[in-house]
Order: sequence, then structure tokens, then C-alpha cells
Amino acid sequence: MLDGKVMVTGGAGYIGSHAVLALLDAGFQVVVIDNLVTGFDWAVDARAAFVEMAVEDARVRDVIAEHDVKAIMHFAGSVVVPESVSDPLKYYRNNTAATRSLIESAVHAGVPHFIFSSTAATYGTPERVPVKESDATRPINPYGMSKLMTEAMLRDVAAAHPINYACLRYFNVAGADPQGRSGQSTVGATHLIKIAVEAATGKRDAVSVFGTDFDTRDGTGVRDYIHVSDLAEAHVAALKLLIAEPGESHILNAGYGRGFSVLEVLDAVDRVTNLTIARKLEGRRAGDPAELVADNSAILKTIDWTPKRDQLDGIVRDALAWERALAERGR
Repeated sequence: MLDGKVMVTGGAGYIGSHAVLALLDAGFQVVVIDNLVTGFDWAVDARAAFVEMAVEDARVRDVIAEHDVKAIMHFAGSVVVPESVSDPLKYYRNNTAATRSLIESAVHAGVPHFIFSSTAATYGTPERVPVKESDATRPINPYGMSKLMTEAMLRDVAAAHPINYACLRYFNVAGADPQGRSGQSTVGATHLIKIAVEAATGKRDAVSVFGTDFDTRDGTGVRDYIHVSDLAEAHVAALKLLIAEPGESHILNAGYGRGFSVLEVLDAVDRVTNLTIARKLEGRRAGDPAELVADNSAILKTIDWTPKRDQLDGIVRDALAWERALAERGR
């Protein structure tokens, strides 16, 4: 176990709050920092300490010292691909420049372990699917490039300082904590399953399908959907590996190794809800590749992690339960 606390940046957000739960459930002590621009203080489990702060704030070093932080899980950042195309400087500020400041704080304080929330968008349009970690990284949007630049920073910093890291390249994260403790709560979220369950609960009139002419089996985009709680547990397993092997760092795909199209996902929502969700067919969005599916053989071999929630209908059920809980709470 870690001799100190884990700092979770963005721990009041969607994925970060689930990582906090997974860490606490595994016996780690946690301190969360989040500026609450997109996160919610009520999403932070009461067992964790919470500090409202941006990751680029120089006072992060004080928080590291006060809480005896020995590992950082970094989730804070901007994540909307079309927005990154229209406002690239926001993404290079929030995802790259801010992370540079956080890494500098970690190095200054002697934090030995760093886990980074990366993305499959680093691959751009892959030459083959499923995509391997060793395949070319050619981002086609500023979001993917902002994350790839951070991966490069971590590689160079680890070569110069006593810190090791894991970059987990997420595919499409969905679902919610099966115990109903957290879920995707962001207003105006762009995740397909979140949007679909919002439609199922009356928050939306229809679900837009962006692109029906991709070179895929039904013309709509294909993605590898991973349950957020499985992803959170992968972070805990990655941290344990970094602790056990302090001289080694890793870049790993975090996915299930199979993809579903937009229409197949909407069919699953129809099945689970016993409703027919209205679909609005629209043109492609800027920066969207046709298909992104993980080759997940490396993560399965490298860390002690086995997916437990890899059925699409189950992911939808958990997302739907959370959406209904939000509605009951008036959120």
C-alpha cells in the first residue's frame, strides 16, 4: 500500500469521482482537488479530503505537503472534441499547460507516482482496428494533441527525475457506479450513452446521430465503450503496479477490445428502457474518426485487472439508473 495519500485532480468530475470511490474502496487515502468548473462538490465521497483549487495553482504544492501525497491521478481537463477544434487554445491551456504546472509541482515535491488520464484520440484515424499502443499517434483534433503532448512531457520528466507514470488511453467511457454513488452529471454532456438516457428520461426530445456515411457496418461511428467503474479499477491496479515497480512506466489502452456503432448503442437503450428513442440524423462532426476500438491485450497482461462490467446493456442500465436518480434529486 502507498505510504501517503493519492491526490485525485478532477475528482469531483465524472471519471475522477469514480476513481476516488475505487481508491477508497481499495483502502487508499485520498485528497481531491477540483476547481468545480465542470465538477460537483457533492460528487466527492465523504471519506476523501477536498480542496477547491485549479491544478495549475502554485498552492498545489502546499496541498501535496499537507496531505503527504505520494501519488497523483490526473483527470482534470477539457474533453469535448468539437470544442477543441473551435477553441484549440482552451485545450492547450487546460490540458497541456495546466498539466505541465501540475507535473512541475509533483517533481518539486518529490511525488514518485503519476497516473494520467489520456485518450484514444491520440491515435487520430488509426491505420488498423483494433489499435495497439505501438501504432502511430497522429491526432486529428487539438484534444488528442493536447493529451499526446502531456504523454511526451511525462516521458521526458521520468527520464530526468525519480518519478514513474502510467498513461491510460481511454476509449469511450460510459455507465455509472453500480451502487448509485456517482455517475455522469455534467450538464450538456456529449457522451452518447449519457445523451441517450437523458432522452429516455425526458430531458431531451431526440438523440443526434452525427454521420451516417462512415465506412462502418451501418455507416455510423464505431466506438469501444468501457464501463466507468471498470476504468476506475484499472487506475487502482495501475497505481499498485507503479508502486511495485518504481523504475517502470507504462502507456496502456483502456478498453474492451470490441466496438459498437452509434445505432447499435441506441438499439441497446431502446431494449433496456422498452422505449423507442427518437433519432435525428445529422452530418459528421469535425474531428471524429470512423472507428476507434482498443487492442487491450497489453493492459490485460500488464496490470492485475479483469473487466467485470463489459456488457453493453449493463452499461446502459447503470447509466439509466443514475439519470433517474439525478431526476429524483432535481438535478
